[in-house]
Amino acid sequence: MPAPVLDRGVVPPVCTPLTPGRELDVPSLERLTGFLLDAGVHGLFVTGSTGEVAYLTDDVRYRALEVVSGVAAGQVPVLAGIIDTTTPRVIAHARAAQTHGAQALVATVPFYAPTSPVEFPAHFRAIRAAADIPLIGYDIPGSVHTKLPAEVVAELAADGTLDGIKDSSGDLDGFRRVLELADTPGFRVFTGSETMADVAMFLGSHGLVPGLANVDPHGYVRLYEAARRGDWVAAATEQRRLRELFRMITVGGTRIGPSASAIGALKYSLVARGILASGTTSLPMAPLDDAEQAGVRDHLARAGLL
Repeated sequence: MPAPVLDRGVVPPVCTPLTPGRELDVPSLERLTGFLLDAGVHGLFVTGSTGEVAYLTDDVRYRALEVVSGVAAGQVPVLAGIIDTTTPRVIAHARAAQTHGAQALVATVPFYAPTSPVEFPAHFRAIRAAADIPLIGYDIPGSVHTKLPAEVVAELAADGTLDGIKDSSGDLDGFRRVLELADTPGFRVFTGSETMADVAMFLGSHGLVPGLANVDPHGYVRLYEAARRGDWVAAATEQRRLRELFRMITVGGTRIGPSASAIGALKYSLVARGILASGTTSLPMAPLDDAEQAGVRDHLARAGLL
């Protein structure tokens, strides 16, 4: 397997700023991209779950990718989420993302249309054949309702179909099994956990893809660097602060849905930090109310970010 386009590090799944009219807010996205680059991140993941990929029109997906790629200007790799329900739709996104600046692609297993793990290898091989740039598998059973088995990941790593995996399953034992089975040289394993990043690094993760890194990229870079030098006390100290900060995603309580609460909190944090002009989220997510926004500001203040 050739050298990976993304070897390791902190790779924020970039938020997609929207205007109050729900158009792409290009100036805010440019500021956010610059903010993340200045913090020392090692890659940028556009149109992931935190980027509201499931809500965006194709035009907004590809325009966001163009904007981030333009600001990054080759400083770090730009990965594009090509998430959709079935193989033909994902292939169409893969080809488009490649023409709009993506240096690597990130795909889940199919969803909504019933599939089985026995069909997953054909799905990923078809994507790779259609767009021959690095392909990262995305294990997020909470959203696609099917686990990407470690055995399938190892098979696709061995034959060169997958160059890496982003594990957002929350299953540390499964994460460890991927690290054990998918030991192909050059294959990279990343965790999507905000709260167990230090543990994942201790187990052997090559890097971190936490949504909270939009808000506090410096904190995750410090955690990653501490883990890389084997300073597990410093990594755990940073992780405790970030775990407390991540509790902001619950400010919506039961008044609104968990996605609206989480995405709303991340975006409002970026408004409070002077990076986004608006905390607008995609329909049908409900906005945070004044009390919930105040709760987000409290979390930011306690984390030393205001």
